[in-house]
Amino acid sequence: MGIAERKERDKEELRERILIAAKTLFLEKGVEKTSIRNIADLIEYSPGSIYHYFKDKNEIFHSLHQGGFQQLMSRMEVLAKVSNPMERLKRMGAIYVDFALENPDMYDLMFIKEAPMDHVYNSNDEQWKEGFGTFNFLRATIQECIQAGHFRGHEEEALSFLVWSTVHGMVSLHIRRRCEVVLAQRQDTIVKDGLSEFFTILDRLSL
Repeated sequence: MGIAERKERDKEELRERILIAAKTLFLEKGVEKTSIRNIADLIEYSPGSIYHYFKDKNEIFHSLHQGGFQQLMSRMEVLAKVSNPMERLKRMGAIYVDFALENPDMYDLMFIKEAPMDHVYNSNDEQWKEGFGTFNFLRATIQECIQAGHFRGHEEEALSFLVWSTVHGMVSLHIRRRCEVVLAQRQDTIVKDGLSEFFTILDRLSL
């Protein structure tokens, strides 16, 4: 391995160490209490070293949230084998909910916290590519459902937004502990019970 290749490898390894440290602190302390300084302390480097790789804390959290989207979409890969679009839509919702409930902090960073979006809005490319890709995957499935004769009279983009916002709303209420208003014995099941009810509504819409 040449000097240039070794330097590039070392650079990538340090960048990965920064992200691992940031994720560790984020999961332990949350976004607000994670700082460039305590990330630097954890990897035993100076704060200035981190700025060689990331402009600010928001860019670090943006990189972390990209990893979350990669994890989510890797789970969605199994849907390529589901030919029935309505069945695919339901399984997509179930995978989304499972991911959110199993990774509440990461879901919070991906879809609720402002830090990653602040980076997007302050960058030269203001398009939220990760969110667009996820939404487009849902919209394509809704479009297939309409082409197959489901959801007659409904417009695909608005319906896609309705589906996404409904499922997002349920998991967000759970993650932010708003489901405590529901009977205590349903705390662990209410989101999936709500998803099942939502699927029943979608079935009726698709007739």
